[in-house]
Amino acid sequence: MLQLVADGLILGATVSLGAVGLTLTYSILRFANFTHGEFITIGAYAALAALAGFSGMVADAGTFGELSFGWPLVVALLLAVLVTGGVAVLLDWLLFRRLRRHGSAIVMVIASFGASLALRNLIAFGFGPQPDYFTRALQMSIELLLGLRVTPDQLVVLGLTALLVAALHLFLSRTTLGRAMRATAENPALATLVGIDVRAVVRWTWLIGGGLAAIAGIFLGLTVQVRPSMGFDLLLPLFAAAILGGIGSPYGAVLGGLLIGLAESLSVPLVGSEYRQAVGFLVMLAVLLWRPQGLLGERAS
Repeated sequence: MLQLVADGLILGATVSLGAVGLTLTYSILRFANFTHGEFITIGAYAALAALAGFSGMVADAGTFGELSFGWPLVVALLLAVLVTGGVAVLLDWLLFRRLRRHGSAIVMVIASFGASLALRNLIAFGFGPQPDYFTRALQMSIELLLGLRVTPDQLVVLGLTALLVAALHLFLSRTTLGRAMRATAENPALATLVGIDVRAVVRWTWLIGGGLAAIAGIFLGLTVQVRPSMGFDLLLPLFAAAILGGIGSPYGAVLGGLLIGLAESLSVPLVGSEYRQAVGFLVMLAVLLWRPQGLLGERAS
């Protein structure tokens, strides 16, 4: 049981990071962005491409202790965050900005679905359909307590996710930009009247959302594998986590991601791995029947 809980928390940590970016986009732009799954994939492949480029410059960078990676992956992560954030901002400039002026929310949803298909096929065309890995080294798991075994990489993923969530909380509550994002999410028209540059807030929202998606993709690739469909496969759990926690609430997205991860992991002995996503959705539906606005969502007035 403890092993299933640990596996669920590791999966939930990755889902949480992706769901935070998804719910930030929704809270400010008011549409469900299906391209967010592809941002996860782009981040993973951007880091993979950066590592391939570093291999010619760094002969033997070594690793951090028992971890499977070293400084090259850290630098690749930073580059992937910038690349994925840049792709998100560029996509908004090319597509969504124009649709916001003249189209409805449903038009933007359908456009994001089409853009998602295009990006997924471009990734598969450029990198091939076969899965890849950040490292081929075999990492041994370590026993923590009562038979619970995790790899050092998985522990790092959990720790870094907790740090990122804490940093996001401080950013949204203590910085000028974070407060501007919260004000824009609450009332864009009023935010404009008080002098907030809403267009700049939108650009930063895409950049931050894309960056968090990139980190989620790298964490997923580090603990599982990198493949062209990885973001699409994670998309439904991302939406489930965002809705379960309360759509538009970053903190709810974190809580929802952890609950979805735990529900999926704990259900594997009962229903098998093929149907575990269905269990996550059943948990979401059960919570919504009790609390329609989600766990941390606000009631509609």
